[in-house]
Amino acid sequence: MKYMNLSIEELHQLLKEKKVTPLELTKEAIELCKEDSNNCFETICEKEALEFAASLKEFEEDNLLWGIPFLAKDNFSTKGILTTGSSDILKDYVPVYDATAIKKLKEKKCILIGKTTMDELAMGGSGMTGHLGRTYNPYDPTHTYMIGGSSCGSASAVANAIVPFALGSDTGDSVRKPASYGGLVGFKPSWGRISRYGLFPFATSLDHVAYFTRSVADSAILLDALAGRDDMDMTSSFKEKGKYYNNLSKDIKGKKIAVIKGIVDSIKDETVLNAFKESIKIFEKLGAKVDYVEISNNLLKAIFPTYFVISCAEATSNNATLDGVRFGPRVGKATSYQELMMNARTKGFGKMIKIRFVIGNYALFKSNQEEVFLRAQKIRHLIVDRVNEILKDYDAIYAPCVSKARNPYDNNCVDKMSDEYLIAENHMAIGNFAGLPSLSLPIGMDHGFPFAANLTTKPFDEQGVFNLAYALESELPYKGMSARRNTK
Repeated sequence: MKYMNLSIEELHQLLKEKKVTPLELTKEAIELCKEDSNNCFETICEKEALEFAASLKEFEEDNLLWGIPFLAKDNFSTKGILTTGSSDILKDYVPVYDATAIKKLKEKKCILIGKTTMDELAMGGSGMTGHLGRTYNPYDPTHTYMIGGSSCGSASAVANAIVPFALGSDTGDSVRKPASYGGLVGFKPSWGRISRYGLFPFATSLDHVAYFTRSVADSAILLDALAGRDDMDMTSSFKEKGKYYNNLSKDIKGKKIAVIKGIVDSIKDETVLNAFKESIKIFEKLGAKVDYVEISNNLLKAIFPTYFVISCAEATSNNATLDGVRFGPRVGKATSYQELMMNARTKGFGKMIKIRFVIGNYALFKSNQEEVFLRAQKIRHLIVDRVNEILKDYDAIYAPCVSKARNPYDNNCVDKMSDEYLIAENHMAIGNFAGLPSLSLPIGMDHGFPFAANLTTKPFDEQGVFNLAYALESELPYKGMSARRNTK
């Protein structure tokens, strides 16, 4: 294999020099998909991809995405292509329209190679709950350690250099945490920066279109293509988008970065902590000022339960149409709508989804709303207020993505009520609570497993987060890394 290890920038140059064609890139990506041993795929769009690639004849020099293969998480609507959300209740669903993100990439002459596995309906962070089973981390041939979720298939495929980029969705950290486990750049923009039309809704106030690349520059290229107002999504922003790729800069002199002390204190793994401290030294060497700041430990511990209540409640409402009438299979004989819905949902949903919908319904019961749902909203408001206070004085918030580089599937040793779990493993939901641009990039390796740190900036300051990450990336040896490259 020659090309899928390369970046979007590098592939564009090869296409310009006519050293490769879109059809050759597509054939290589499809072959790699078929060789996949990590359970990355719901659907491989071989026929459609080859036909589209063969139709691309006139190279477009100003279009950096021309002829580039990509993958999309299976919760993006794709016209005429099976789109399941990795759930049995949608196992036969074929949409009649493309999501706006898919449409924009097609207009850029990107080539959709396939749809990737995910935690069922994007609910989960393990890559274990999709209807096709576990999705594995390509850095681990023993299939012992997770890639994370919910965007597990997209993360695993890009980490294994099957394509240079893939779409995901991020509701709590569903792109940025798998990016850490996969040694990738995981990016979500401000809420409203990219249209969510055609993205299956999980929790509307938290959902973001997001994606994986293997470099910060590639991430900026994608935001140039995907950002912008869309009348099909009334929550999309009218705010003018930037020219993110053209304005990339490594000059971060004078930038002020806040490190939240409570998050760092909750992490016990010395490998992660040492790499994070070394990355702070790099920022300081480049002229940035880094300070430790405080957020109340009570607020930090409240992030996960607040996220869980709000996301489950919104998911319960958003997925009400999966009832066996409007969407989903009709199962057995039923004499009422209620019985029909119960049959469809009992057979169609996995255990995790059923649990979340029970919690969501409980939070939304009229008698419980004040104590559960509205209380969670008030705590979210307190967290967002404190984060915004910090960002008044600082250009970014910086923190490790994970408490450990490696997270085994049967990890029973983690006390779920410990600070290490509640804070270190869940703090990135802050970016979803406040709708902030947030990016994870690799900062270290532990016994062959990568891990990352996360940068979060002010609303719509995507350029700021790109530039800080671009500067840090240039000082580290992880740009363009993949499991395929690391093992050859």
